[in-house]
Amino acid sequence: MVFSSPIFIFAFLPAVIGFYYFQKLCLRNRFRNLILLVFSYFFYLYGAGHFVLILALSTLGDYVFALRIDRKGARRKTWVLLSIVLNLGLLFYFKYTNFFLWELNKVLSAFGADGVHWTSIALPIGISFFTFQKLSYVIDVYRGERKALRSFVDLALYIAMFPQLIAGPIVRFSEISEQLQGRKESWGGVRDGVMRFSWGFAKKILIANACGEVADAVFDLPAGDLDTRLAWLGTLAYTLQIYFDFSAYSDMAIGLGMFFGFRLPENFHRPYSAVSITDFWRRWHMTLSRWFRDYLYIPLGGSRRGSTRTYANLVVVFVLCGLWHGASGIFVAWGLYHGCFLVAERLCGLRAVTTGYGAWWRRLATLLIVMLGWVLFRADNLGHAGSLFHAMFIPDLQPLPNHLRLALNSRNLVFMLLGSSVLFFPREFTVGQFMLKSKGFMPAIVRVVAVGVLLPYALFLTASGSYNPFIYFRF
Repeated sequence: MVFSSPIFIFAFLPAVIGFYYFQKLCLRNRFRNLILLVFSYFFYLYGAGHFVLILALSTLGDYVFALRIDRKGARRKTWVLLSIVLNLGLLFYFKYTNFFLWELNKVLSAFGADGVHWTSIALPIGISFFTFQKLSYVIDVYRGERKALRSFVDLALYIAMFPQLIAGPIVRFSEISEQLQGRKESWGGVRDGVMRFSWGFAKKILIANACGEVADAVFDLPAGDLDTRLAWLGTLAYTLQIYFDFSAYSDMAIGLGMFFGFRLPENFHRPYSAVSITDFWRRWHMTLSRWFRDYLYIPLGGSRRGSTRTYANLVVVFVLCGLWHGASGIFVAWGLYHGCFLVAERLCGLRAVTTGYGAWWRRLATLLIVMLGWVLFRADNLGHAGSLFHAMFIPDLQPLPNHLRLALNSRNLVFMLLGSSVLFFPREFTVGQFMLKSKGFMPAIVRVVAVGVLLPYALFLTASGSYNPFIYFRF
């Protein structure tokens, strides 16, 4: 089940809101976390089937481990290591076994040996996200930053809460622990949640899906049909698609959290206005960047052990960041690509944020680097990426394929042009925050348009069968 599907919009969401606020009125919030947990497990069960048992049982394991760690005994390190091994072991088994056995069989075949026979392993939806949240809980308890939860329901809700279960934001335990029992629902929060959800829903259905049709049409072309203009068009379309798709999910998740009194962390802050790759990663998927910084980069030594160690740490972290996104060589290449640019910026002294006229040139250069990186991210393999790079930089002109003409219809072009405006806005301006926090005539107009025009139109497209899953669901 996904936020942009009719069953979620017209059935699941009204049901969970109705049950939640019924118990608030009649039972004084005694069962609010249990109700959210039951609906969250049903939400996951609908899309992931029996994998919900793995989620529940591994959560039970972390519940026990954290209680043991909280006793401050001599075996605290043993319990935290067991939790890390359990969580990373499950992640490795489900996400990377197919990849490593495939690579092993290629090596064995090259030496004339028989390959390993195995049945392909299905990937549980959202495992990359909820694994990191589970690790955050156990490590925060081990570090003494938070006490272990005595209520299994509270812990299970933190890990499985449906707004952020499938694709984030990655909520660290220290960011939400006090909200599990101490949050307060309000009609003002519900109002803001409706607006934030509406804005994200419109971004997904109207802009991300329109850009996605164009990007898919280009990236699905055979290498011989690619030319320079199509390669750049497809890259721009995917650059816009992945931003509006993922930021839309985060907007919707944050809005849904507001319905129930939660304040989830922001995940994007105008990443395409970045003036360096360092600045980009401070603005793109911010909860993932902070997780890798605090739970991997700093424990590896961060920048405290000399330049060489710092550069090595950056490359290691971003190679693992690439692997976190997917078990394939193309994602490793994407992570290595970003890691090398981060190292280059440190070597050349280009990490500092600049302002004025020169900042626009740096924005343009950073955007170009990011766009080329998205080619690696979206391509099927390195050979496919090489074909796209060849078409982008070796001038060529081919006839426009018929199916691409269909993708370039007037509606898609209009919304793609609207989406392109994000490349030119001031660095600190975000429509979502402007809509919620600013006062005056213009913010009021934006709110009316978002809820009264864009949301109904997006709902109409959803009800009529316009559906496209979120990109980050496959991670």
